[in-house]
Amino acid sequence: MLPTEQERSRTRLRRYVSFIRSLVRLHPRYFTIAVAGAFLFALCTVASSIAVQWVIDNVVLPRFDLDDGIDVTVSTVATGCAAILVIGVLRIAGVITRRTYAGITQWRVAESLSSQVIDRLVDQPPSWHQHQSDGQLLARAGVDVDTSVSVMAPIPFATSTILMVVVAGGYLIYTDVVMGLVAVAVFPILMVLNVVYEQRVAVHFDDAQQALGEFTGAVHESFEAVQLVKAYGAQDRETERLSVMAGRVRDARIKAVTIRGTFEAVLDTLPSLTNIGLVLLGAYRVDSGDVTVGELGGFIFMFTLLVFPLRLIGYALSELPHSYTGFRRVRSTADDPLEHDPERSIGHTPEHVAVRFDAVGFTFPGEAQPVIADASVTISDGTVTAFVGPTGSGKSTLVDLIAGLLAPTSGVVSLGAGPRTVVLQEAFLFSGTVRDNVVVADDITDDEVWEALRLASADQFVRDLPDGLDTVVGERGVTLSGGQRQRVALARALARRPRLLLLDDTTSALDPATEQAVLNHLRRELADTTVVMVASRPSTISLADDVVYVDGGRIAAHGTHDELMGSVSAYRELVEAFEADRAAPTGGVA
Repeated sequence: MLPTEQERSRTRLRRYVSFIRSLVRLHPRYFTIAVAGAFLFALCTVASSIAVQWVIDNVVLPRFDLDDGIDVTVSTVATGCAAILVIGVLRIAGVITRRTYAGITQWRVAESLSSQVIDRLVDQPPSWHQHQSDGQLLARAGVDVDTSVSVMAPIPFATSTILMVVVAGGYLIYTDVVMGLVAVAVFPILMVLNVVYEQRVAVHFDDAQQALGEFTGAVHESFEAVQLVKAYGAQDRETERLSVMAGRVRDARIKAVTIRGTFEAVLDTLPSLTNIGLVLLGAYRVDSGDVTVGELGGFIFMFTLLVFPLRLIGYALSELPHSYTGFRRVRSTADDPLEHDPERSIGHTPEHVAVRFDAVGFTFPGEAQPVIADASVTISDGTVTAFVGPTGSGKSTLVDLIAGLLAPTSGVVSLGAGPRTVVLQEAFLFSGTVRDNVVVADDITDDEVWEALRLASADQFVRDLPDGLDTVVGERGVTLSGGQRQRVALARALARRPRLLLLDDTTSALDPATEQAVLNHLRRELADTTVVMVASRPSTISLADDVVYVDGGRIAAHGTHDELMGSVSAYRELVEAFEADRAAPTGGVA
């Protein structure tokens, strides 16, 4: 049976209460101070109406009735002035306290939520990030967090308004039952209007926030691929794609704003009409002697003061669905269970063994065909080993398994002691300086940076850059060539003096002479480092101590390059095909 509208409303209310409680629990002290300031303002608002009534009846009206022999003493005037002044000062103090601590609460909560999201992103293993959208994750830690806390600023005032309505309603009825009941009857009507508005606008805020997250992710993706977009002349296509997504955000928000505009118009009109009615009714009640002029003045003043706070309740309710949508998106990332870290699956090898695969298999989630099947191989310390095989044979997956980026679905990958670094096929550089990209927050001196650059045959071109190590390389190293980016990324790995260096076709963008110089540096000056590399260039393969030939996800052969050339026909044909490709006039990138 489908839930009724009443049941859905109760469910939504429980969710909102739980949502607000979750936010408040992050920084309850600041929120409590904000609410206390709001309560002070609410009580002083009621008190100000009482003071106005007293001043009208005891100071203003007697001045018009001098013929009756009534005189207004200085002390009476002073008392009225002091009361208004003290209440005004207390109201100011309440406003300042509420606004200050509501703002502090809002942005402290935003800070806490952002930290929770970022901590979870850091804690998740690389395998989790591989099936996530970078743009969506960025939206969770930024746009969605800001949206989540937007309701925090009006909540203290809205909470105090409830107190104000209760106290003021009692005061209004006490002042005059007839006018009090008329005024108080408007309050539930306004509250019902708020609830109806919240129900109608919630779905549009959901749609708008979802569309905004998708749009943010698409923009991030498009900016990352700006070179590719320009190279293929796809600017118009990308502009159209992003325009359509931006249109979804616009349409959803226009619908929400249209409903808000209608709601606010009604909320403005109803109290104004009620005020006019109260003035007319009040004039009649004064004429009949049921209320004094001062009581009518204080009554109208009180009702007028309540209109804006009641609108704050509406504003808070209007922000609730918007904020709740953002909060759900934030929690979907912050509460996402931690995936198993592939690093924990790595075993330990005996002495003098750098890498060992024992019947290792790997299948991507949701796939039936394994990428790696029953792989067993041992790589000794201090050697240079090349993984060679046709495209799609599983070479890069083997490197990812060694790097701890993937966990085997069967078998065990074991590694020797000591640090390891990996340089992936696509060299990633940050948008900072050359120094920033080599150091990456570690305690590495400039001399060590230059030494790492020298080993990577990158020192000369870095010296020729306008600002040397301080040259800003741009987003993803866009100001450098492919070969330069690869060498800076390699220097980043070498600066840490790893015991195991993994190169996933890292030197593919280098010319043969530079590539050979890099490998010679590694052999001569990092003799204790074990190098495992994916290679497709015959000159590179021939420099390796061992070659692991991979075909169809299986280790088909293992030996020296010369041994495999003589004994494995498929390997020989593949290398000869590599040589034929290299003989074509392609031109290397330095």
